[in-house]
Amino acid sequence: MSTDAQQASTVLDDVRRGEILADVAALRDSFDAGTTRPLEARLAQLDALAAGLRAERPRLLKALELDLGKSRTESLITELGVVSQEIAHMRKNLRAWLRPERFGPGLMLAPASGQIRREPLGTTLIIAPWNYPVNLALAPLIGAIAGGNTAILKPSEVAPATSAALARLVRTHLDPAWVRVVEGAVEETTLLLEQRYDLIFYTGNGTVGRIVARAAAEHLTPTVLELGGKSPVFVDAGMDLETVARRIVWGKFTNAGQTCVAPDYLMAERSTLDALVPHLKDAVAAMYGRDPRRSRDYGRMVNQKHFDRVLALIDDDKAVIGGTSAADRAERYLPPTILDGVDWDDPVMGEEIFGPVLPLLAVDGPDEAIARINGGEKPLTAYVFSPRPEIEEQFIAETSSGSLAFGHTLAHLASQTMPFGGVGESGIGKYHGRASLEVFTHAKPVVKKPLRPDTLRLVTPPYRGAKRALLGRLFR
Repeated sequence: MSTDAQQASTVLDDVRRGEILADVAALRDSFDAGTTRPLEARLAQLDALAAGLRAERPRLLKALELDLGKSRTESLITELGVVSQEIAHMRKNLRAWLRPERFGPGLMLAPASGQIRREPLGTTLIIAPWNYPVNLALAPLIGAIAGGNTAILKPSEVAPATSAALARLVRTHLDPAWVRVVEGAVEETTLLLEQRYDLIFYTGNGTVGRIVARAAAEHLTPTVLELGGKSPVFVDAGMDLETVARRIVWGKFTNAGQTCVAPDYLMAERSTLDALVPHLKDAVAAMYGRDPRRSRDYGRMVNQKHFDRVLALIDDDKAVIGGTSAADRAERYLPPTILDGVDWDDPVMGEEIFGPVLPLLAVDGPDEAIARINGGEKPLTAYVFSPRPEIEEQFIAETSSGSLAFGHTLAHLASQTMPFGGVGESGIGKYHGRASLEVFTHAKPVVKKPLRPDTLRLVTPPYRGAKRALLGRLFR
């Protein structure tokens, strides 16, 4: 690179740095000015977001197809549709959720009254992932807006077409006094994380989650970390295996397995696995055809790096469907792959798969399945298919996961009434619906006590005679 080019690059870097810092400062000034506090202003921005989502639908759908090979229908179901429903649910309930909640301050303060008032946090940073780049960028943004905050939205550079489409949506339809988008890669994200915010909301993997948490600690900034992990499935004996297989296949191979709550591995007794495998094969064929490469409903790996990573986890000797022979790196195509006879120390069990590979592992029954789950990090979700209520209760009582689903996979993620998030290694904090409002606001107690009667004289010095005796009895 020539000296002139180096100087131009430095100037460009300085300009870009200045733009990002100016965005953060402008949003903080806007919040400090009270722009985002009025309820009607929040509702207006939610309406603007809904309108923008409708207006930009063709661009967003095309971007999702380019980045992830998503079909129009899948994108409408798992991306745009979910966000639209989230906006509608928040819009419908926000006024009621913001009403003061009364509480009794207790005998010590009587007579007195108390309220919980939800107040905005301030300026927030939302760092979105690439796997559901519309849904997981805009769903947290709904909570930020509803809570009366300003927000910097950082889309993932790994899904560049969707990042550009989101930037256009925000610039065109939302007020820059409320929301601004910063596109870019590691350098931009690093600079953003050096600034002070009132909340950082990150969705992604645990490695970057730790980086975010360390950066947030410099300013004592609270964080929401939506991470992932190896979400297990246990299939008990006695189930309708045709329906079970269909639900597992849908949950696993939607978005080519690139879903934080996708079933990561499946456990069952050997006899159940043997009976289940033909149904799994049939379900794949029913949903994606005999050649999923030709299916309009089957996606692609986001890039060749992730293609290579997941391809390396496949042991063709254990593949009962799919495998490496049908894979196409140029197209980023990995077929739906099911591995049987997998051991617990196989490479595919050493990390979150995040791709279209489902390992099957034989266990002795529910007790071993629970022990295996508890032997690893707490998963983002766990799935159980059992006809026995006592087994369901055993999984509730004896395992810990961000959520626990019986009889289905994946679908619960779209619920606006269920708080969603991880526990332990799989994440910190929850959102969706009311939980989104709660995480993007501070529940401030407000206590009011009249000056007369002056009951607080009872607890103020000097402590003598009858007062000391009474206090001794009250606080013994």
